[in-house]
Amino acid sequence: MKKLIFLIIIIVLSLATIYAYLIYNKIYNPNIIFNKDKEYIYIPTDSDFNDVVFILENKKLVKDIASFKWVAEKKHYINKVKSGRYKLKSNMSNNDIVDLLRSGEQEPVNISFNNVRTIPELAGKITKNLEVDSSQFVKLLQNNKFILKYGFNRNTIISMFIPNTYELYWNTSKQDLFKRMATEYKKFWNTERKTKAKKLALSQSQISTLASIVQMETIKNDEKPIVAGVYINRLKKGMLLQADPTVIYAVGDFSIKRVLKKHLSVNSPYNTYLHKGLPPGPICIPNISSIDAVLNYKHHNYVFFCAKEDFSGYHNFATTLHQHNINARKFQRALNKRKIYK
Repeated sequence: MKKLIFLIIIIVLSLATIYAYLIYNKIYNPNIIFNKDKEYIYIPTDSDFNDVVFILENKKLVKDIASFKWVAEKKHYINKVKSGRYKLKSNMSNNDIVDLLRSGEQEPVNISFNNVRTIPELAGKITKNLEVDSSQFVKLLQNNKFILKYGFNRNTIISMFIPNTYELYWNTSKQDLFKRMATEYKKFWNTERKTKAKKLALSQSQISTLASIVQMETIKNDEKPIVAGVYINRLKKGMLLQADPTVIYAVGDFSIKRVLKKHLSVNSPYNTYLHKGLPPGPICIPNISSIDAVLNYKHHNYVFFCAKEDFSGYHNFATTLHQHNINARKFQRALNKRKIYK
């Protein structure tokens, strides 16, 4: 009888050990099957546990989905699904995976944008690495009631976006994305920049509008303050800005390389050959160097400038129309020589 009891105890302990070993493996053994050091799982907003399981299976991220489901249930993750972008590592166990997904500790993404001319183009770039749909973000930027609360309208809203690289979470909503950009805008427009804008008697949006013209006129950062000075001089004298990039924007054909007389007559408030002063809003999103070039414009007497005939990207500046016409003819001959007629 003692031998029998001892044998039963041994069997029970063995079974318990085996059971404990299996449970331990379920919980703590690696259950990731990819060979990379890391992989990302994207859990959309409003997903439930079944969606998470589908993603893991569809992406073939785990070896044993049944054990994952068991651990998730035991750790009460089933009803605590949090959307976002999570980084999985190659040696993670079910316990590690569940703890990570339940914690909501996401891996942020970087968003960046520059060389943007239109709101749809901006929306496409800024939402590229985010869950939010670009078309929905466009609608938000065109919602007058919403953007008016931030001091913008549909013409000026593009000036709120300062080109840079920003870190956000993948599942950031369109409203939170907008608020983040508004916060960055306020940070950018510090006391020093505001003071300089006030001295120019221009609003922040008007500074951005002028900076957008400067940016489209020259890619040379060292020349931007000089170009900005030309337009400041024209504004002070009450002259037409006559900026070719505004005409191109008004026409809506960004492939134009040579502005012709037919373009100059296009009926648009953005056509600075027809309307004095600045256009209603920026013709592109100016980068920081362009904005600062306007705020720190070069003081001079130039009121004319024309691209150099050597196509270096630099310009010839002039104080008189006579000298400007000479410079313009040089450039026109260079365009003709290269057979650039439109």
